[in-house]
Amino acid sequence: MAGPHLQQPSFLLATLKADCVNKPFVQRCHDLETVIEEFPAKELHGIFPWLVESIFGSLDGIIVGWNLRCLQGRTNPTEYSVALDFLDPSGPMMKLVYKLQAEEYRYDFPVSYLPGPVKASIQEQVLPECSLYHNKVQFPSSGGLGLNLALNPFEYYMFYFAISLITQKNSPVTHHVSPSNSAYFILVDTYLKCFLPTEGSVLPPPSSNPGGAIPSPTPRSPAVPFTSYGMHHTSLLKRHIAHQPSVNADPASQEIWRSETLLQIFVEMWLHHYSLEMYQKMQSPHVKESFKPTEEHVLVVRLLVKHLHAFSNSLKPEPLSPSAHSHTASPLEEFKRVVIPRFVQEKLYIFLQHCFGHWPLDASFRAVLEMWLSYLQPWRYAPEKPPQSADPLPRSVSEKWAAFIQENLLMYTKLFVGFLNRALRTDLVSPKNALMVFRVAKVFAQPNLAEMILKGEQLFLEPELVIPHRQHRLFMTPTLGGSFLSSWPATITDASFKVKSHVYSLEGQDFQYKQMFGTEVRNLVLKLAQLICQAQQTAKSISDHSAETTASQSFFSWFRFTPSEMNGSYTGNDLDEIGQDSIKKTDEYLEKALEYLCQIFKLNEAQLTQMMMKCGTAQDENGKKQLPDCVESEDGLILTPLGRYQIINGLCRFDVQYQGDTELQPIRSYENATLVRLLFRLSSVLNERFADQMDVLCSREDFVGRLCRYHLTNPYLIQKIRYSPVVKNGTSQNWGPRISLRFLASYRTLISLLMIYFIASWFYIGPVGCTFIILIGYFLYAVIMTFFCEGWKPHEH
Repeated sequence: MAGPHLQQPSFLLATLKADCVNKPFVQRCHDLETVIEEFPAKELHGIFPWLVESIFGSLDGIIVGWNLRCLQGRTNPTEYSVALDFLDPSGPMMKLVYKLQAEEYRYDFPVSYLPGPVKASIQEQVLPECSLYHNKVQFPSSGGLGLNLALNPFEYYMFYFAISLITQKNSPVTHHVSPSNSAYFILVDTYLKCFLPTEGSVLPPPSSNPGGAIPSPTPRSPAVPFTSYGMHHTSLLKRHIAHQPSVNADPASQEIWRSETLLQIFVEMWLHHYSLEMYQKMQSPHVKESFKPTEEHVLVVRLLVKHLHAFSNSLKPEPLSPSAHSHTASPLEEFKRVVIPRFVQEKLYIFLQHCFGHWPLDASFRAVLEMWLSYLQPWRYAPEKPPQSADPLPRSVSEKWAAFIQENLLMYTKLFVGFLNRALRTDLVSPKNALMVFRVAKVFAQPNLAEMILKGEQLFLEPELVIPHRQHRLFMTPTLGGSFLSSWPATITDASFKVKSHVYSLEGQDFQYKQMFGTEVRNLVLKLAQLICQAQQTAKSISDHSAETTASQSFFSWFRFTPSEMNGSYTGNDLDEIGQDSIKKTDEYLEKALEYLCQIFKLNEAQLTQMMMKCGTAQDENGKKQLPDCVESEDGLILTPLGRYQIINGLCRFDVQYQGDTELQPIRSYENATLVRLLFRLSSVLNERFADQMDVLCSREDFVGRLCRYHLTNPYLIQKIRYSPVVKNGTSQNWGPRISLRFLASYRTLISLLMIYFIASWFYIGPVGCTFIILIGYFLYAVIMTFFCEGWKPHEH
């Protein structure tokens, strides 16, 4: 039938548009429900595209619609409840969809808003592999512009619902919005539970006719018959072969057409933004990223993954007789059998590959990580619940999951290597980054999981005796298993074939597989273990420094005076602003992660102990962090690439301090700039006038000489320069005795003197008398300190 754009504007549509401006949201929804119930399909056909756009927003993102992604029950309970009821699978909107579905109306959806690989394929006049697009593409006679898909009402509604997650990502979102509590998230969960049920069958469409007759949906295109779903991996191995219509399509498969359509739309709109060829091109740093998923997008995909595991695991056990299986299995059961390998696996793998390689190195990667870990653990969503026991040890992964692990080998191995490369570039001192390493290590350390992954690798690396002459995967079929080498067990042959088919179908025939338990990856794990040890030492140093700083704080701490400010050294870290609790959590996460990595890769305890001792002994006697990795040269120490990485991530540092003339160092925030300059001039005049006399006094070996050296020299600065790791030759200018009055420009000194004068006034002591008492007190202090300080030895400087 003709598209909606050919219909004349109706009075009903004009009235509804006016109501959007004049009536509140709840009243509009009530009026729409009345209109859907009372008006015939011919009238509703004209308002359907406008209504869908007004709910989910326009494809270009200009019209926000109901903004379901920001609508939450906590902030807008009334609108939230009304919107969910209106869009419920048994609500008024779906009744409208089924009412139009019975009349076989079609609606145009622009190809230009489809995901990149699909859009490119259709614009090149190549039919996409997904059957969702078959018999729907309308090629205009004028050329490649203005391509559209002719969709039935259910497809049109779900296309808009799914793509609103992508097109509306720039809509205004308040900071307190939680994606998992939004109306959109709840609707996704509701639709999945309704159309992909884990118990029972898919509910029939609600009746919209007074007589109670259920409108019959548009027959599903027979391009991909469900009868072929029962054959394991046929669709994966022939993924590049054009689908041929089957005249013998199973009529019973029509009952779950909505389930297949909904899943295909969700997967296409949310995951199919990268193809294998596009992903390989994007490895170049010069290629601009075409699509950037958001954290909310990833959370919704994780919800889809978790539900698909539960849906697939609800499959009834296969009968012992193959003939009984072929006659008794319902289309829904067959759909459960292939839902993950046929519809999800390839697109999710490429999506995760992109996220692992392009997601920012920050804590938001946790969403991607949890989505990946959810896919790796289908046993968490199995219907049978683990028995409750007091044993804290984790449950062993059952052998029945070996087939899933082998058929998803790259999800476990290659993505694990990708995570290692990310972890080696992150700051493991951060509690959030440490938690991510802990989560991955904990999942892979589940008993029996590493052994099954290793078994999958061994099956993939078996000699090419089972499937000889495998030049092109288009000609591989499951019937070849075991037919060339009858002496091999059939089960091993079939398992090896499945693993090889999985790897080559996802990565191509020329893929060079990197073993997860091989030498190269093991070295990466050892590097990660070394960084974990360094991060633990760093966290400990920060914790000790924070404790020392807290203990040494005085009454003047509110003026931001600390000892480190006097010499210009920086000892801070992000954890300084987090607190001791977070530092403790970081240490716990890293300790458990290291323990799990040892279990997974059977790391040598002696080797780890030596590594930890090396990290510990690299600290200096003051307990500070070890120096970055450097090499010596004629000009001093030069950072290596590892040293630069350590400095960037805060794992190591140089104890950088001001090493020039203390009188010429920059004016600090706790000093008065005018006083600094005036006192420097006064000190310079005194030093020039009395330089010879001070040299003579400081050269004396008696008590007077030692007293003058204590006041007029600074041997600690020269000693500090001599032992600096930055300069190889510890040569420095030998500053002689001199007077320094800069300490009087410090606000702390000035406030201390004012308080002393103020307290002295209570005892009726005037300023002159108070000054005399201060000088006498300081002279006595200097005499006492002179007896305990080492004398000045000119030949050492």
